Order: sequence, then C-alpha cells, then structure tokens
Amino acid sequence: MEKGDNKGNLKKEIEDVLMSNLGSIGFIDSGVGGLTVVKEALKQLPNEKLIYLGDTARCPYGPRPAEQVIQFTWEMTAFLLKKNIKMLVIACNTATAVALDEIRAKVSIPVVGVILPGSRAALKATQKNEVGIIGTVGTVKSQAYQTAILSKSPTTKVISLACPKFVSIVESNESHSPIAKMLVAESLKPLKKENLDTLILGCTHYPLLSPIIQAYMGTEVKLIDSGAETVSEVSTLLDYFGIAAAPQRISLTHEFYTTGSPKMFQDIASDWLQLEKLNIKKVYLSTLSQ
Repeated sequence: MEKGDNKGNLKKEIEDVLMSNLGSIGFIDSGVGGLTVVKEALKQLPNEKLIYLGDTARCPYGPRPAEQVIQFTWEMTAFLLKKNIKMLVIACNTATAVALDEIRAKVSIPVVGVILPGSRAALKATQKNEVGIIGTVGTVKSQAYQTAILSKSPTTKVISLACPKFVSIVESNESHSPIAKMLVAESLKPLKKENLDTLILGCTHYPLLSPIIQAYMGTEVKLIDSGAETVSEVSTLLDYFGIAAAPQRISLTHEFYTTGSPKMFQDIASDWLQLEKLNIKKVYLSTLSQ
C-alpha cells in the first residue's frame, strides 16, 4: 500500500469520527413506550441529540408475526439512518427479540437492544434466584429474556407472563386511570402466587405503569426497567467507539416523529418527559397497511 493511501485512509477515519460526533442517537419503538428510554437518556446523556420514531399507527407489535415486526423495524431504521444517526437504539422489546441480530449485522453503526441490559440487571438484583418477566405476547413467545438469563445463570427460575393489554392502556393515555389499576391487578394475579423478588418490565411501555405495578406486587419486589438499563449500555458504547458528543454550549433540539396522532403523542410525551417544547412531526413509512 502506498504511503499516500495510508494518509488517505487515516483522513477518512478522522472524518468519520468527526461526522459521528455530529450525529444523533436514534430511538425506535412501536409507539410511545420507548419514551421511557428517552427519559433516561435525557438524564444520562445530556450532551447528545436524540431522534425518536414511534410507530403508533401500527402499534402494538406484540401480537404481530415476527416477519412483519422485522419489516416494520427495518422501515423505521431506514428512516432514521437518513437522519445521520451515529447509533440506533431499538427501544422495543418485541422488535429487539426478533429483529436486533439481523439489523445489527447489516448496518454500519452500533445497534443496541433492550433485552440483554435488562436481563443482566435482573440477575444482579435477585436474591432468591427467581425472576419474573412481563411483556407482550411476541416478547414472551420469543423466550429472548429466558435465553439471556439462563445462559448466564442456568439455575435461576424464570417465570414469564404476557400482559398484552398494558400497551393499549398506555397508548390511549390512561396509565393513571382506575381502569389501569384494575387491569394491572387482574393481569398480574398469577405472579402474586410466586416467590419472586425481581420483576423485569419487559416492554418499554410498562414503566409508565410502574407505580401501579409496584403497588400491586409490593415493595419487596424489585422492578427492572430494561429501557433505563439500556441507556447505561449506550453511554458505555459511546465512549468505547469514541463517538460521545462534546459538552454543548447551545440548547439541543431533540426530534420526535410518530406515524400516528401527533396530538396524542404530544400529550403523553409532554407529561412523561416534562419538556415544554417538543418538535413532533407525523411521518409516513413505506407501508402502513394493517
């Protein structure tokens, strides 16, 4: 290789790093649930610009066939790649379970899911070696959490429970309603009989119901927010790849996109993130057929 070629490659590598530092972190989810991950990112990563896309028009993903979830996840990924993102966070457990490996293998930026961080946090928290998982039908069916937990701790007892109605409650902005309280008690009744001390909220929508879930399960049960754990991993990877943003002298303007109602998204996002001015736009992905 010629000496000039070495200089050219080095120059390109430096330019790539500089461009990465100018990029944003992209977040995708089936709806508003991924905002729980964004909320944590705003705390842990104050220098980073965030771009979020929630596919509320086609939510929930949980009951859908895996092939369709993969297709929808690719559509959201393609949209954000055009925004010059430097890292992608799949802030949806169902999408993580079925699409993470494929997307990670085919894109050139780091891709982070929510399942492994949540699993590691649960193993660290449990004292009784009994871990519960609540999630969508798709996430529970995939057994992604069980696989992750048992691969590290084969003797841990893992109990999974699908709670598909939780997503609808959150997406309809009823997470503080009496209906939500009744639904949580009705859905989690089987877990009250178990000897759990740790419960993974295996859907990023579920932390919006965490006060009700905690009240029903009792203070002796540790709730694991997989999304919050994921942000810690994102922070580590930003440093590892050398793409963390420098301290900002100007106020960052984060971008939020939804395939559904901007008004509904605005109401939920404003309440959850406690941000006064949100830049929310409606987008149309390549296929929106149900």
